Amino acid sequence: MVQGKPEKRHPRLGYAGLQLVMVMQALYDTLKQRFPLGEFTAQRDNLAFITLEAVRLYPLLRYLRDHEGFSHLVLLTAVDWLEEGQFQLTYLLNNRAKCQDVGLRVMIPRDQASMESIHDLWPAASTYQRELREMFGIDFPGSPRVNEEFILEGWNDMPPYRRDFDTLEYARKTYRDRPGRETRDPAAHMKQQLYGDKGDV
Repeated sequence: MVQGKPEKRHPRLGYAGLQLVMVMQALYDTLKQRFPLGEFTAQRDNLAFITLEAVRLYPLLRYLRDHEGFSHLVLLTAVDWLEEGQFQLTYLLNNRAKCQDVGLRVMIPRDQASMESIHDLWPAASTYQRELREMFGIDFPGSPRVNEEFILEGWNDMPPYRRDFDTLEYARKTYRDRPGRETRDPAAHMKQQLYGDKGDV
């Protein structure tokens, strides 16, 4: 401890955890000198998220891969912010040597949603992009096989991961009821199974 200055400790991270968070903060500060960035969020000691504009994403991904050791694309996922009329895309990268993860968050308009493909940076990204195209309706122009059926063969409805997709209504229109699938009150059903007619006494 420095004389007159108590150590800053996070109740859950401890001193070592705080040191790692400071490393992630230093990475953010370094990146901010090169790229216009938004909010920085330390999720845990070795995981941080950075928000940025969609048009800034590709060069930052390439820089993180080529200069900061984030060589592995862990995942690419989407969140439907229906009320705001936007999709949030999150690109999670891993630096294996330092056991660090950084997530990049971008927002894109929900109407005619489209995002630059990153398959040339990570070939595996084309699989994620095909899935997001099919399940959310987000286009990634130029991504290999992005318009081919992926999981939903013969699907002709709204992308099912969009929040305004009505799953129950779709099931009612598409499938017929089968005998033996009636809804029962669980308590009454178990009572009947355990005690039979004696349960009514």
